[in-house]
Amino acid sequence: MDYRKTSMDLHKEHRGKISTALSTSIETAEDLSIAYTPGVAEPCREIVRNPGAVWDLTIKGRTVAVVSDGSSVLGLGNIGPEAGLPVMEGKAALFKRFADVDAFPICLATNDIEEIVETVKRIAPSFGGINLEDIAAPACFEIEKRLVDELNIPVVHDDQHGTAIVILAGLINAAQIVGKELTSLKVLINGAGAAGLAAAHLLHKVGVAEIVTLDSRGAIVTGRENLNPYKEEVILYNVSGVSGSLQEAIRGMDVFLGVSGAVNIFSKEMVATMADQPIVFALGNPDPEIMPEEALAGGARIVATGRSDFPNQLNNVLAFPGLFKGALNARASAITDEMKIAAAHGLANLIPNPSAERIIPSPFDEGVADAVASAVENAV
Repeated sequence: MDYRKTSMDLHKEHRGKISTALSTSIETAEDLSIAYTPGVAEPCREIVRNPGAVWDLTIKGRTVAVVSDGSSVLGLGNIGPEAGLPVMEGKAALFKRFADVDAFPICLATNDIEEIVETVKRIAPSFGGINLEDIAAPACFEIEKRLVDELNIPVVHDDQHGTAIVILAGLINAAQIVGKELTSLKVLINGAGAAGLAAAHLLHKVGVAEIVTLDSRGAIVTGRENLNPYKEEVILYNVSGVSGSLQEAIRGMDVFLGVSGAVNIFSKEMVATMADQPIVFALGNPDPEIMPEEALAGGARIVATGRSDFPNQLNNVLAFPGLFKGALNARASAITDEMKIAAAHGLANLIPNPSAERIIPSPFDEGVADAVASAVENAV
């Protein structure tokens, strides 16, 4: 299939992938008087009397804003808000398809942190949650932190936390297959952007023994100069002080986790220097850091990618629909680390007998979003 032509045809025919729909009939004068004036005044008055009623009487309780400035889109880079709109529409479509959560794309014509924060705060009354998407690091970290602190609804930068949840879910089952405790693993993360740093924090939170994070200049370690504050936070997890290049730092590691977007930077010879029964998560998309067949030739026991045409696709769509559905159902004011960890276990538990070829469910498996949502609700 020529995906480029098919995608262009679809988007042109339908002018995007989402539309609004009525949840009630408006066919008669009586219908109109109930849905709009004068009947609509009653829910308005009730919300004035009881502000919490907005969750039951409006779309707020089931709607998420997908917000982006288009500065770091899907491996395409800084393409701007208009060019990023098809991706945000797609994200909204996935919310509806997999969790029956309504979502709407909000693409902002600014890269200024203050302007983004203020804009999101001003539109927040209409939404039950904010999904930040495709905002470049390090701005994404400050924007998310500010909004989490200043809003009373869940705010998640999915490039960070959706990715981290799915990685943790896959690693829970991968560790079981190779007979290692999660807490004993030595993990190398190649990529110190949004996904890499969030994965490092979440894996540390569950007690992973050692996490070495690399950026384009090598391992992040004490003494490295010109590190931004967000990279400095992960130095603590490099407990052995591993330094050097990818080729040097990978030796003896249990897990390679590629989230840099760099293509073909990992080789079977490097895999062969890892610990016994290596786990390789090469999540660069569309082209991974190493192709599965080469990783397996180097001795990898388990290989996962971000692609749907190989086994073990680790994709954010497994996490974010259920994560927000659970948070909305619980009327959570924020999404905590405990909720993210619960979401990962909810995903992992959907594969009761994991194998090297199946460590994670498919988005199309029945009940994925509901399982994640239930786990999240129970963690609130």
